[in-house]
Amino acid sequence: MSSKKDKQGLKIIIVGAGNVGSTLVEQLAHEGHDITIIDIVARKIQAITDNYDVMGIIGNGASYSVLMEAGIEQADLMIAVTEADELNLLCCTVAKRVGRCAAIARVRMPDYSKEVQYLQEQLGLALVINPEMETAKEAARILAMPTALEVMSFAHGQAEMIKLAIPEGNGLAGMTIAEMAKKLPVSALVCAVERKGEVFIPSGSFCLESGDTLSFAAPRRNIRVFMDTFGFKSRRVRDTLIVGGSKASYYLAQELLHAGIAVKIIEQNRNRCEELSVLLPKAVIINGDGTDEALLKEEGIERADSFVPLTGIDEVNIILTLYAKKISDAKVITKINRMNFKSVVNSLELGSVIYPRYITAEAIVAYVRARSESRNNSIETLYHLFDHRVEAIEFVVDESSEVTGRPLMEMRQQMKKELLIAFINRNGHIIIPGGSDTIEVGDTVMIVTKHTGLQKLTDILN
Repeated sequence: MSSKKDKQGLKIIIVGAGNVGSTLVEQLAHEGHDITIIDIVARKIQAITDNYDVMGIIGNGASYSVLMEAGIEQADLMIAVTEADELNLLCCTVAKRVGRCAAIARVRMPDYSKEVQYLQEQLGLALVINPEMETAKEAARILAMPTALEVMSFAHGQAEMIKLAIPEGNGLAGMTIAEMAKKLPVSALVCAVERKGEVFIPSGSFCLESGDTLSFAAPRRNIRVFMDTFGFKSRRVRDTLIVGGSKASYYLAQELLHAGIAVKIIEQNRNRCEELSVLLPKAVIINGDGTDEALLKEEGIERADSFVPLTGIDEVNIILTLYAKKISDAKVITKINRMNFKSVVNSLELGSVIYPRYITAEAIVAYVRARSESRNNSIETLYHLFDHRVEAIEFVVDESSEVTGRPLMEMRQQMKKELLIAFINRNGHIIIPGGSDTIEVGDTVMIVTKHTGLQKLTDILN
């Protein structure tokens, strides 16, 4: 199936039609880019071209002739996201030799991940993405703040956005956003609220209710003050029980051990256990079946502070999560790779759910949007919230424009509805803005909006 190129879009070649590749096609095609997808498996290509207006090629993405057929000489960007690191790196190398495009590679092996800077410099890669490492970092952020459903990092870690569910009897229930701000001794901003399936970008008069799920942004040092003020537990976990000895498990254990959190991993493959024992000498490695109820109890699941099933099978991860929630008070994080039956998964109240494919896709989509808008204001960070109905975008303000140097109250009438400025990062100082604050060149600015697809900061205006 051939595609019609959007005047504003980039010509993008994606190699690998797995979970990440298909997610990228879904998001980038929706944003008006000219996509060609390459994979050696015909049924994967067929499934994607049946659903999206993209061109599909069956073949090896590292092959010169296949890349020529895909139009590599005219391409703006090559994205290699196959299961094999070496193939991804080779695809990008061939693409850069033949064409003049930027290149992004998914690299998952720990050995390569230690050499990201070297790979980027020597191969001229625009971006190197490790889904397992990013998954581990996100899980570690949540375990540092276990009441949170999600923890998103902005401004190079200086600001965070926290997603919380308001339980029955919590002090926030019945309080307006304005009343909440008066009670809070530090600055923070509620950016989005989900209630009974509907998402709101709230104003000061919006009244919170028990059962709501909210996302708030604040300087990192203010997060625990917010949590403590309104009765949410804010201490990090002391120990974690992980099922599965995957790459993600290794990366997560590294993060947690570094933070002083005790780690125990249950893995069925004896050889992998021996590898992990060498790689993670401070962790306890158990050779056994992590789905064995007796073994889980023996290893302390009922007393564990947190539990993270990281097997390669979504259904197993979900069942283990439900089991842990039934017999313990552990903070549980569930990793899900596939998106089948998402409505059913959402109804299970699994708590914190991590989708590695979205973590990877969001970093790439942020880069693509920044490339698409060459005039000013590139994108630093991009997150999707509440099932992609809301976007949180951190823009770098590279040059002056109609949104710089003006008090925000002056621009308010010109700004799109369902949109707010969550914070301004000025030289590492996080400002939760009021009406008299201004955006200046050199700042980064985080926007939260239901308008998806913003490419530059000036898009906040009507």
